[in-house]
Amino acid sequence: MKKILFAASECVPFAKTGGLADVVGSLPQYFNKEDYDVRVVMPKYLCIPEHFRSQMTYIHHFYMYFNGRNRYVGILKLEYQGITYYFIDNEEYYSGSVPYSDYFYDLEKFSFFSKAVLSILPSIDFQPDIIHCHDWHTGLIPVYLKNEFASDLFYTSIKTVITIHNLRFQGTWSIPEIKRMTGLSDSLFTSDKLEAYQDANFLKGGIVYADYVTTVSETYVEEVKTPFFGEKLDKLLWARSNCFCGILNGIDYREYDPAHDNQIYQTFDAKTFRNRKTKNKSALQKELGLEENPKTFLIGIVSRMTDQKGFDLIERVLDEILSQDVVQFAVLGTGDTHYEDMFRGFAARYPGKLSANIYYSEALSHRIYAGCDAFLMPSLFEPCGLSQLMALRYGTLPIVRETGGLKDTIEPYNEFANTGTGFSFANYNAHEMMATLRYAEHIFYDQKRRWNQMVERAMKKDFSWEASARKYEKLYDNL
Repeated sequence: MKKILFAASECVPFAKTGGLADVVGSLPQYFNKEDYDVRVVMPKYLCIPEHFRSQMTYIHHFYMYFNGRNRYVGILKLEYQGITYYFIDNEEYYSGSVPYSDYFYDLEKFSFFSKAVLSILPSIDFQPDIIHCHDWHTGLIPVYLKNEFASDLFYTSIKTVITIHNLRFQGTWSIPEIKRMTGLSDSLFTSDKLEAYQDANFLKGGIVYADYVTTVSETYVEEVKTPFFGEKLDKLLWARSNCFCGILNGIDYREYDPAHDNQIYQTFDAKTFRNRKTKNKSALQKELGLEENPKTFLIGIVSRMTDQKGFDLIERVLDEILSQDVVQFAVLGTGDTHYEDMFRGFAARYPGKLSANIYYSEALSHRIYAGCDAFLMPSLFEPCGLSQLMALRYGTLPIVRETGGLKDTIEPYNEFANTGTGFSFANYNAHEMMATLRYAEHIFYDQKRRWNQMVERAMKKDFSWEASARKYEKLYDNL
């Protein structure tokens, strides 16, 4: 039995701010339980829902020297859907109303978390073969393991994997502050270890010291080795090429299942979507105040509203599309104030054609995936992306830019071979995006039989966690 410990800053259903939580919450469910004992450790935030906190069992507590004094480390445990979860308790660090707060304070509390993850292992009677670290928040775990904990026999056989979910976020601050906080040796703050551009860099430390590095799609692996996508770590990632790979994320097909989803208006599958998906569309148009016409081309957007997600492209051509095309937009999300206000303005200017829902609702996102015809996702870069996988599952054809996981998961429509599961464009250009959107619009209106065949192919695609879990098992076995 191989023992694996996932370490992460968030995990569904306990705390979620993004796709990282979905991955950490879903992936452990899909390992072969006869061969792998996969457990998860995360902070015990005060913002974890009370009905989960009340079910946690106290295991032990101790005091750990960190940042100049001994600090409380509490350990709690919860069994949920067959997986064991551990929660590290310290109210000084984790009593906020949200998982993340001031950036410097985040660095301190996740430094504490990284050291505490290793420190609790003897107390929970679990000696993992591999600690699987996720993003910069856990980047110091491999550093501590190979340095401060290296002389303890309990830890000498433990290997580490670090997964980069988004290279843009690295956890950086001044070297003197991080050195004082972490207590790590001066020798670790050099250009071949934690130092990067005169700052200490948590993610770089994890990449340098982990036994293996992964990211969340095959294309993103190659992209981050280039200066444009590499966020100033491209040379390091290139140097680690022999132990760096991409394993595509999946989605939980039990949660995202149009045949059994109680959050949508009408359940459907690949055989019944022709009639039932239209009912979802009509109900969504009514709910969002759009003109109720099931024959109108309805495009969904569910996203953080940032430049990374391609909203500067949308801004450039949206007025032209809304004024000239027979289309509707159902928009859901929050982000940069500029883009939030932009969508509010377009909703006021084009009532019945665009609905701007500037908040987040899991239930409404399901109804948008189920009720729209197409899903727009023109990202500047996208390590993997989950929204396009959800859209495929609900037969809503993605319109994407060919980058990262979007390139790996969406097969562009080929009208000559009648193949494909969506539409894509290569260059980060607003008018190229608009041309692709209008091509999709043309297929929807003028070749409806071809469109429905594409929807059927999209719904039959399998991007569940099963295939990804097998690849992680092979990686663990090799280590």
